[in-house]
Amino acid sequence: MSHGIVQAAYIVAGLLFILSLAGLSRQDTARSGNYAGIAGMALALIATIFGPNTQGLGWILLAMVIGGAIGIFYARRVEMTEMPELVAMLHSFVGLAAVLVGFNTYFDHGELTGAMLNIHLVEIYLGVFIGAVTFTGSLVAFGKLRGLLSSAALMLPHRHKMNLAALVISLLLLLVFVNVEGSVAVLLIVTIIALVFGYHLVASIGGADMPVVVSMLNSYSGWAAAAAGFMLKNDLLIVTGALVGSSGAILSYIMCRAMNRSFISVIAGGFGSDGTSTAGDDELGSYVELQVDDVAEMLSEADSVIITPGYGMAVAQAQYPVHEITERLRGQGKEVRFGIHPVAGRLPGHMNVLLAEAKVPYDIVLEMDEINDDFPQTDVVLVIGANDTVNPAAQDDPNSPIAGMPVLEVWKAKQVVVFKRSMNTGYAGVQNPLFFKDNAGMLFGDAKESCVRILEKL
Repeated sequence: MSHGIVQAAYIVAGLLFILSLAGLSRQDTARSGNYAGIAGMALALIATIFGPNTQGLGWILLAMVIGGAIGIFYARRVEMTEMPELVAMLHSFVGLAAVLVGFNTYFDHGELTGAMLNIHLVEIYLGVFIGAVTFTGSLVAFGKLRGLLSSAALMLPHRHKMNLAALVISLLLLLVFVNVEGSVAVLLIVTIIALVFGYHLVASIGGADMPVVVSMLNSYSGWAAAAAGFMLKNDLLIVTGALVGSSGAILSYIMCRAMNRSFISVIAGGFGSDGTSTAGDDELGSYVELQVDDVAEMLSEADSVIITPGYGMAVAQAQYPVHEITERLRGQGKEVRFGIHPVAGRLPGHMNVLLAEAKVPYDIVLEMDEINDDFPQTDVVLVIGANDTVNPAAQDDPNSPIAGMPVLEVWKAKQVVVFKRSMNTGYAGVQNPLFFKDNAGMLFGDAKESCVRILEKL
């Protein structure tokens, strides 16, 4: 395959990636966006593998077969609730790949002198640094999402100063690395610094903020891929990495605005981790326990219903009976809508994907800003597996870890039903005053079983 054909294929693949991002921006076009991305990646791989500069084709194909088999095996086994962990782990692979490419390029970069050598050394240095940060940061995110590490923020003394010191030292080492025309000792030192920096950066962020962290790590992995593209002199890898990096950063910025947080604080590793809850695990009063018959009666008498799903719905796989309840109520002439918080679940768009999978109509699935003003006029709100995203402590308790975060104001409705397995706190480890309000009741048990029983009563 000639160089011209490869470049033409790269241009087409780049356009397909752009179309993929455009398609993924809306639920009703997400499927076509996925197809465009798959086609673009397939074309990019074929053009790269059979390009004029490719060597060791047999080894490449063997690695692709082994890697593809492992990927298919795990992708088929992973539940939707485990997707955030899978995404975090995949980000770590991208970071590790950038580190390995950086070291390989350092040891074998051909004859370069003068400015070209300096530019190449900067490419290697930045690629290794970004890749190492992405690698360990993604592993920490995986550990927190998986429950292998504590979801609480790591609150080391002077942690922001330590982060700043790591960046300053890394910048000074970059100057040394370039001036001495490359030093493996300097590259190893900055790799270790970056690995520790990536670990501390994400460990300092509380578990409730993991959706934003995963989005930010997605951006980091894109820049790591772009850095690898520069080192490998692969134009498409540069373009693709830049697309992923910029889109991930934009998504993180949008989510930060939606949560009333500073975008800079995410990058600095201090997102929502300065406060400590004054409530903790302690119950804040007495709560009312409801039965299935009570909830069914509320829904039968209601004219308007809003459902606010959370990670608990995903764990129980309750989206299908929830859809059936929705259709049953709408068939009775009732208004039923869904309110989705920007960080519901543990991955951006997690709840939207689950509801789309259950065939819930797109037009009744609304974002927080679109539906928050409607709660006072709503008869019944069903909070299914959500906790921190409906916690009034975000508005009322300035010492809460989630203080200042916009939440779904479900407590303003006439009646609120909270589906939970127990009175345990949410992922942020903060007690929820909603559970103890006069207009709220608790329906304990598995969310899917409860929804099935409610459907039978309706």
